[in-house]
Amino acid sequence: QVQLVESGGGAVQPGGSLRLSCAASGFIFSDGGMFWYRQAPGKERELVASISRGAEFTNYEDSVKGRFTISRDNVKNTVYLQMNNLKPADTAVYYCRAVVRGQSTWGQGTQVTVSS
Repeated sequence: QVQLVESGGGAVQPGGSLRLSCAASGFIFSDGGMFWYRQAPGKERELVASISRGAEFTNYEDSVKGRFTISRDNVKNTVYLQMNNLKPADTAVYYCRAVVRGQSTWGQGTQVTVSS
């Protein structure tokens, strides 16, 4: 059974940092493309960052480039999202997603709130 469990969310002031983690189980982690999405209240879910199976390629949504970094540890079966210089506009529920051989699995989400 494929399972993704996010952690690391919380409340932070503008300019602060958080690191989200997504622990994966139930599949060969290095076979999966990994993604971070976010959904703010009243808005559609949007792709924030992605990383290829071997971490050779990463991509970012324009508003987070230079502030967020996606990485993965294929030994710990975990994908990370380091978020620096956070802004109120980054407030959202952040979701981890795995795609393995065309099969998609989502985590339950973790709340990030950026407010003074």
